[in-house]
Amino acid sequence: MALRAGGRWARPGSALRGRCSGPRRAGDAPRHRHLREALRKIIDKEINPFVDKWEEEGQFPAHKVFKILGQAGFLGVDKPTEYGGMGLDFSYNIAVAEELGNVRCGGIPMAIGVQAGMATPALTRFGSHELKKQFLVPTIAGDFVACLGISEDGAGSDVANIKTTAVRKGDEYVINGGKMWITSGSQADWMCLLANTSKGPPHQNKSLICLPMNLPGIHVAKKIDKLGMRSSDTAQIFFEDVRVPCKNLIGEEGKGFTYQMLQFQEERLWGVATALTPMETIIQETIDYTGQRKVFGQPVLHNQTVHFRLAELATEVELLRSLLHRAVALYVEGNDVTKFASMAKLKAGRLTREVTDSCLQFWGGMGFTNEVLVSRFYRDLRLMSIGGGTDETMLSIICKYMDILPRK
Repeated sequence: MALRAGGRWARPGSALRGRCSGPRRAGDAPRHRHLREALRKIIDKEINPFVDKWEEEGQFPAHKVFKILGQAGFLGVDKPTEYGGMGLDFSYNIAVAEELGNVRCGGIPMAIGVQAGMATPALTRFGSHELKKQFLVPTIAGDFVACLGISEDGAGSDVANIKTTAVRKGDEYVINGGKMWITSGSQADWMCLLANTSKGPPHQNKSLICLPMNLPGIHVAKKIDKLGMRSSDTAQIFFEDVRVPCKNLIGEEGKGFTYQMLQFQEERLWGVATALTPMETIIQETIDYTGQRKVFGQPVLHNQTVHFRLAELATEVELLRSLLHRAVALYVEGNDVTKFASMAKLKAGRLTREVTDSCLQFWGGMGFTNEVLVSRFYRDLRLMSIGGGTDETMLSIICKYMDILPRK
């Protein structure tokens, strides 16, 4: 799926042929820095002091936290000003995502990402003015909690094979089916739902619908007990003859798969950005700890194997950041970045596993406890390997853009 800024289409490879002013780090410009500094104050005051409590409870108060972020403008950084956004370009979204990496867990940044950059891009680009007033405005303000209804039991990365249906009857859609792994699903006020609206080809029979979560027939079956991302509630949801007005359709009927693929690309870039700071934090905390922890009479850090490995991991993180910022700079300038976004997502998924596993080993038995951050991120960051597309999905996209797969 070829992605251009603003949802326009591009030919594969066009990003390589076009001229670019050069990669722009999403934190270098003064306005980026000011944005990040303001967000860091909120993180330090309103989020991090309560993270341990929310992790134990298995849920953070999304409405309260989102209202604070919404009042400060952080839920609509790249959204139009007429709907309450800041009207900035996508690089500012990435600056926010990187700064959210300072939250002392992975679940809350993930939920914020769903709210600001996963459930709303298609609505922003293709939704009617009325839909934007009804759903986008309160989501940006933090009055509504949004969730994204794509994955199903048996259809996660395989979006083309979802089974949920939305059958048109008069001026309503009647929805039946279910969704799985829904971030913020038990607290959400509305869902950006992908459903089959016809029996046509799987890439042309799907539509995105704004679905209020208080309608009759919507059942939040359970809050899923997860290995990591403990403070982010994740729900399984069923739909039984749920009726929603046809006017809640986002854009054109049958274009939902296309809209979702566009939405996925920004999601993948956001996910990469939120992983960078935690990996840097883990590496630095491991340096500090191994510099103090002594084994056989000397600090663990003084072993060449240890400090070389940490240097290698830090280099890999910085290379990933460069790839991300190159993709973002190209995207802001209107280029197709599908290949680069997929490469960054692939590398991030693998690197989060490498960094957390390697660093955990250097903590010894302490790394197996919940008292240290490396243990939490060992669990949380592993979702990067599967959320937003598995390694196999990313590799398939990259191969397509490299034109190395046999043509059908």
